[in-house]
Amino acid sequence: MVAEFKEGADITFKNFEELSFLIKTHYKDQPIGFITNRVNSYSVNVNDAKNFNETFGNLKAYATIAYSNLTERIIEIESHFFKFNRKVFKDFDTAISWVEETLSKQETKHYNK
Repeated sequence: MVAEFKEGADITFKNFEELSFLIKTHYKDQPIGFITNRVNSYSVNVNDAKNFNETFGNLKAYATIAYSNLTERIIEIESHFFKFNRKVFKDFDTAISWVEETLSKQETKHYNK
């Protein structure tokens, strides 16, 4: 799944409900990957990190494409609160490759149980 949020948005657990519903409906408990194309400047409410962590336990790859050093530093701070397997990239293709590779390893683990 790829998301691109509007300039100045404040991402909270509450205003993420619609996307959360779509994720849960479509993917259920399957391992998923999420890519944020952070072309715009926006904030993620770290006070909601616990809710995000608990709700999306099946999020196995969280890639962010950052276009500035400031964005990379913000993501580094956010990473202290979110427990997802997160990684920052400079381009879309590398982010997609990493997510696909990470999810393929999850599928192997799932089938080898």
